[in-house]
Amino acid sequence: MIEIRFHGRGGQGAALASSIIAEAFFREGKEVQSFPMFGVERRGAPVAAYIRVDDKPIRVKCEIEEPNYVLVLDPTLTEAVDVTAGVKPGGTIIVNTPKEPADAGLDGDFEVVTVDGSSIAVENGLGSRLAPIVNTTMLGALAAGSGVVGIDAVADAISTYFPKDDGKNANAARRAYEVLTG
Repeated sequence: MIEIRFHGRGGQGAALASSIIAEAFFREGKEVQSFPMFGVERRGAPVAAYIRVDDKPIRVKCEIEEPNYVLVLDPTLTEAVDVTAGVKPGGTIIVNTPKEPADAGLDGDFEVVTVDGSSIAVENGLGSRLAPIVNTTMLGALAAGSGVVGIDAVADAISTYFPKDDGKNANAARRAYEVLTG
């Protein structure tokens, strides 16, 4: 079973991103489970969302405490929340930041992958420099950084959720994927 934890802030779309990636996994024939966790439920407050993926039915129904992958939508969360908590040895943390992985401030028995998702989002017309909308962009980074879901399934799932955006969200995801895969 693959377990993924998303970290974002209220209003950034972490819960929506987890639903979209669940759809992408489902399109690839996987069993999926997607659920958010909210605390104070206000815009800007730290939130988390979770995904479980397997080839067989998923029977466990609890928060994910030891994820294989962590996706961080807001780089300031690395200072506010322990995004590394419970990450399985050899796991991967993917962070939206222009910094290099060694400069992301995350240490442990896991890989750190960084991508400037905010710039990619803005280049694709998703939000503004002050408030970029990075959730779909970072799904492309998740596809590249994990290798557990294909970018075509991700882009197709995004297009299902945003049918009238002229492909901006799917294009941003593909661009993040390309940046990380060369």
